Amino acid sequence: MVRTPLTPWERQRGELFGALLREARGERSMVEVAAAAGVSAETLRKIETGRAPTPAFFTVAALAGALDLSLDQLAVACVPENGWEDEALSA
Repeated sequence: MVRTPLTPWERQRGELFGALLREARGERSMVEVAAAAGVSAETLRKIETGRAPTPAFFTVAALAGALDLSLDQLAVACVPENGWEDEALSA
């Protein structure tokens, strides 16, 4: 299966998501949070650094639960300043 390239907006959203996870993790280790979410530390590392900007929904949900974040909080926090409205208008 060939994956289509990510748009700049998707990349930016992934960077925002990764930064939010790093902030929410605080002093907790990456290994501790990954184990609590049931994902590998490498998966969490890739998400936090933006190398995996579009994680699966269940991965996002598990990380949100482990970090005591709501999915609503994540959805709002991960919309870049020039969000989907600008991209939808240019499509």
